[in-house]
Amino acid sequence: MDRIQAQLGIQLVAPIAAYVQAANAQEADAITACFTSDAVVRDEGRDRRGAKEIRAWAEEVNKNYRPIFEPLSIASQEGKIVVVGRVSGAFSGSPVQLRYLFSLKGHRIAALEITP
Repeated sequence: MDRIQAQLGIQLVAPIAAYVQAANAQEADAITACFTSDAVVRDEGRDRRGAKEIRAWAEEVNKNYRPIFEPLSIASQEGKIVVVGRVSGAFSGSPVQLRYLFSLKGHRIAALEITP
């Protein structure tokens, strides 16, 4: 992950860098560990709440799409950290550019919304 950040000149805060690393490794347990116990993930129009649902979401995404996320830019917007990235994987139209809107609480992710 540090190599990707250095190549792109992007500095991700620790919880987001850990999430990207875990997501690219497709490790559901590591992905889940990036979130608070009461976190919410909104992806493909559905909300997943809490560690159990977030872990199930991570397993489903990894199994169905095998995504790799390459951060392209980072910005702050209305108290959220917005990371735009290129996502490639086993899905129609790959790669696509998506926006990841992160809300942090301490050193963990409290909310994540993924949008086109």
